[in-house]
Amino acid sequence: MKIYIIWLIGVVLWNFGYPSATPVEDVLAAVALSFISMGLKKYLKL
Repeated sequence: MKIYIIWLIGVVLWNFGYPSATPVEDVLAAVALSFISMGLKKYLKL
């Protein structure tokens, strides 16, 4: 659950930080944040 919250915060920050991003950039950012969250899950063993 902690990793999901970190991912959700990242998505929210991306959407409010870059409101003029195209849909493709939004998808790429969500995928990148997903990979980061998977890495955090392995690293932190949560």
